[in-house]
Amino acid sequence: MSHAATPVNDAPSAPDTTEDEPLRGPRGIQSVEVGGQLLKVLARTGRRMALKDLAREAEMTAAKAHPYLVSFCKLGLLEQDRASGHYGLGPLAMQMGLISLQQADPVRLAIAELPALAQEVGYTVSVAMWSGQGPAIIRVEEGPTHVYVAMRHGTPASLRHTATGKIFAAFGEPARIAPLLQAEGQRLDDPGFARELAAIRERRLSVVENQLLSGVSALAVPVFDGFGQLVLAIAAIGPSVTLDLDPQGVPARCLQAQAQRLSLRLGAPARP
Repeated sequence: MSHAATPVNDAPSAPDTTEDEPLRGPRGIQSVEVGGQLLKVLARTGRRMALKDLAREAEMTAAKAHPYLVSFCKLGLLEQDRASGHYGLGPLAMQMGLISLQQADPVRLAIAELPALAQEVGYTVSVAMWSGQGPAIIRVEEGPTHVYVAMRHGTPASLRHTATGKIFAAFGEPARIAPLLQAEGQRLDDPGFARELAAIRERRLSVVENQLLSGVSALAVPVFDGFGQLVLAIAAIGPSVTLDLDPQGVPARCLQAQAQRLSLRLGAPARP
């Protein structure tokens, strides 16, 4: 009596994907990531560099770095100066940078960061930009500590009395700022006010305490684009009795770190 043979499946079985298996990120090309360190160094330093210096900053040997540099030069990402032999960013890198600047939307980028920033700072935060009549609040995000201020989208910011306004007074064009300040009864060339604006430019931080409203204080920081122009001001507003106005305090450091990140995404150079 014959028996039918049981078919044998030699094909490999599908992998058992269980919840215990860790999720893996997308696989990249390691050599591209390694070579990319050279591009990062040039972008960070902002100057042409010799092979040995460039390799050292990228933490690799000159022999390892050279083939990457040759390929990047062929692509136009880098170019080598014929006289000095130093390497710098090439025409393709510049084109990519300009396109990136054109596509970057500072308002969209800043608004996306506000909810997390409000929680990190612990107070209400806002973003302001320049309008035809001066700085105006374009977004407000309430934090865990409430502040009773009638501040909403479109609210103008005083150049004389608010932390946000003083950022624009410090970094804006004097010809545009002066008449608006004069309308508020403040001269741009007033010695005391001029010293205050100079300090804001030095620290990239504006602080007001009980100026516009008694019991309410604020800090503000500037956001710049790749052309060095002020595009936004980010502020934290809270009760004067609890809001830390120390330039080394948590609110100031959180605001400055966020402004730096946004400025870098908009093409501004990193601050030393």
